Amino acid sequence: MFAFLPPDLDFAPIATGFFDFEAPRSPGEGFQPLLYPLYHLHADTLAAWRMLSRGASTFLRPLIGATPGTIPLGVFAGALEMLGHSETTHARPHFGITSTVMEGGEVTVIEEEFLRTPFATLLHFRKEMGRSQPRVLLVAPMSGHFSTLLRNTVETLLPEHDVFITDWVNARDVPLAAGRFDLSDFIDHLIDFLIAIGPGAHVVAVCQPSVPALAAVAVMAEERHPALPKSLTMMAGPIDTRINPTRVNELARSRPLDWFEDNLIARVPWRHRGAGRRVYPGFVQLSAFVSMNFDRHVTAHWRQWRNIALGDFAKAEAHREFYSEYLAIMDLPAEFYLETVRAVFQEHRLPQGNLTWHGHRIDLGAIETTRILAIEAERDDICGIGQTRAALDLCPNLPDSRKAYHLQHGIGHYGVFSGRHWRGEIYPALRATIAESERG
Repeated sequence: MFAFLPPDLDFAPIATGFFDFEAPRSPGEGFQPLLYPLYHLHADTLAAWRMLSRGASTFLRPLIGATPGTIPLGVFAGALEMLGHSETTHARPHFGITSTVMEGGEVTVIEEEFLRTPFATLLHFRKEMGRSQPRVLLVAPMSGHFSTLLRNTVETLLPEHDVFITDWVNARDVPLAAGRFDLSDFIDHLIDFLIAIGPGAHVVAVCQPSVPALAAVAVMAEERHPALPKSLTMMAGPIDTRINPTRVNELARSRPLDWFEDNLIARVPWRHRGAGRRVYPGFVQLSAFVSMNFDRHVTAHWRQWRNIALGDFAKAEAHREFYSEYLAIMDLPAEFYLETVRAVFQEHRLPQGNLTWHGHRIDLGAIETTRILAIEAERDDICGIGQTRAALDLCPNLPDSRKAYHLQHGIGHYGVFSGRHWRGEIYPALRATIAESERG
């Protein structure tokens, strides 16, 4: 999901650069030419210190708690831990899914590339088994985090489904020669992936891609495409952000699109494959995410310091695993980000019937057979209650018998696709929708 808060933490000074040492600033490029160079300067300056801190913290760990009076040593080791493990990374972490448990026992899972484009890879979690299962295209958000954020979603789906996932490429690694990537291109990718998977698949869109997923289904339904999916599940997606707007939605509307372009867009520097490409940097979005729940992150790191100081290394490792994923960030193509801000969050084009795909108006009335499930969270501070459910009313020619809604109590945004409520209460509703669609 997108966060639109102004970056007011680590990178706030970077957002005020007025000089461009890489290329002359073109009209509309704003005051962000120093954004990436200063980020690299900051990261490069601390790289050696972070490496030394990690090594020293690891060396000191066995000494903590071994003898009385080692709490001061633990406090020092905790400080080293904070510095050593606070850096962002820009490569996708591994899913690390090598097996799953089914009724017949443990089954080997092989992660393989099914289809590749410059901007995405369609990954297939192939199981070594002799029978077929419903095929599911899990659409990960193209946001500041990698598709591995949905690891728990994949793990839960795997025992009963043949799972594919959209693995978006970090835009700073995509050469300029690959061209632009906008909302229409996102829709193209979903259609191409469904064609590759074959007729009768099921789509599960998590958060932001609910809009292009619904649009792709409408396009395929209007064309009576043979690969039209049997079902579409949208999980906490911003179909109509006019409904119960959140802080994120209000901030998106509070500024003109030029502000986003002038303040949040940067050019990829020469050291990366995508040099020259205009992007919404992942580190800017990360600072916005952190600022939304700043107290929570401060508390988490204070507890981590205490865990190290007191020798509670099991809890420390759990914290480390979470933040290693959270701090793995990716850049977004600028044209995709800006178009999504305008079309989805400012002009509400889909619910107003004005969203287009390569100039062709999206007609949700064309959806007549694809079963739709909308899932929302009671405490979601990113996608308000009713925003995803709106999709059910926007498909007037889809029978009510093919529409379903699930509101999960007691969770926030991330609980929709990860954690015990997802596994124990949300997934059964999703599984039932897929099973009903398989029966016709």
